[in-house]
Amino acid sequence: MKQIAIVDYGLGNLFSVKQALEFCCESKDKNVVITSSPSIIKESDYLVLPGVGAFENAMHAILSKDLKDPITNFASSGKPLLGICLGMQILGTSSEEFGQHQGLNLISGKVSFIGDTNLDGSLRKVPSIGWKNLNVKPNINTSNNALAAYKALSVYFVHSFHFVPENAGHLIASYDYGDTKISAAVQKDNIIGYQFHPEKSGQNGLKILESFLNM
Repeated sequence: MKQIAIVDYGLGNLFSVKQALEFCCESKDKNVVITSSPSIIKESDYLVLPGVGAFENAMHAILSKDLKDPITNFASSGKPLLGICLGMQILGTSSEEFGQHQGLNLISGKVSFIGDTNLDGSLRKVPSIGWKNLNVKPNINTSNNALAAYKALSVYFVHSFHFVPENAGHLIASYDYGDTKISAAVQKDNIIGYQFHPEKSGQNGLKILESFLNM
């Protein structure tokens, strides 16, 4: 039986993510666990890094629990790793949220403020909260991408910062907020990040999680 490990570092909506993954696994030979054990992380077949809150707090928690090496080693193994919301942001190199902070650097890039004004100077609400349509890049690798089959799906967001990858090819989906494109998903090989919450996105989110589990 394959195992899906959800990393518990103290800043995630763990149980809603677990319930969504378990729903996707009802007819599959997969088991879902919540863990902060390096050995369980290493032995698992899939790794999910959830998160809500501030970037600095997330990285402090990961470092204090000695979870950075287990996570980065898992990423190097080639097995699928998914970061959700804050979990996506800490995949990056650094963040400017409340100062300058270093991330896991699994995908080169910076987490920056989404901005509270449009290009024409009009104001927009921050944080960005609600359902947005995904703009999935048309030229992404459909054989190894968990979003390729689900272009233009509506999913649920709540965030004030977003991850802008250094390599534009690692940005696989965005959404329109006012007149600005905001990062919605990134991927570098087996490492994937979703700024949205698939576990809060109804059937659309479950479809996307199922695609991740089929990688």
